[in-house]
Amino acid sequence: MPFKFKTIDHVQLAAPKGSEDQARKFFGEILGFEEIEKPAVLKKRGGAWFKYGHCQIHVGIEEPFVPARKAHPAFEIENIEGLKEHLTSSGVDYIKDENLPGANRIYVHDPFGNRIELLEWISY
Repeated sequence: MPFKFKTIDHVQLAAPKGSEDQARKFFGEILGFEEIEKPAVLKKRGGAWFKYGHCQIHVGIEEPFVPARKAHPAFEIENIEGLKEHLTSSGVDYIKDENLPGANRIYVHDPFGNRIELLEWISY
């Protein structure tokens, strides 16, 4: 092939109109992502962008809005047990999933119903 994929630049999740503050609370305050500035030409569309290390989540406004209940991003986590404790203390429910051998894995839903997978590899 004359090209190669390097990495995922960002994941976009949809949200309903006027939900930016909910996105800031969930992705920023609860999950610890830093909000990053959207380019001026894209600000008028609404939404918010977030970054944690090399991971970016772009929350985009979509009308009519329908959450992604099956399709989802998956993030590899360090110290998922600490994350579980943090989610519980923040009032965020999660679903344990033991169907992937070698992974400690959970699912959460953002405030808009989009599914997000969080996992820590415990063996390969």
